[in-house]
Amino acid sequence: MAEIKFEDALKKLEKIVGELEDGSLSLDDALGKYEEGIKLSKLCAKRLEAAKKKVEILLKSEDGTVELKPFDETAYDDKAESRKKSQKSSSEA
Repeated sequence: MAEIKFEDALKKLEKIVGELEDGSLSLDDALGKYEEGIKLSKLCAKRLEAAKKKVEILLKSEDGTVELKPFDETAYDDKAESRKKSQKSSSEA
C-alpha cells in the first residue's frame, strides 16, 4: 500500500467511507473495509505530514536577499477563509 499515490489513496478512502455509510455491507465486509480505511487514513496523514515538512516559502526581505521560512499553516488558513467569505459575498450580490 505504500506505493499508492496520495490522490489514489484518498479516492479509495472516500469510496470506502461511502460504502460504510451506505450500510449494505455484511459485518465481516464492513470490518475489512474499516481496516483498509484506517490503513489508507494513516498513509494519507503520513504523506501530508511529510509534504508539510517540505513546504517552504521564499520571502524577499527589504534589502533584496532571499530567506527560507517554514510554511505558516495558520496564515494559509486565514487567507483561505478570507477568500471563501469574499466569494460568498460577491455571489450573493
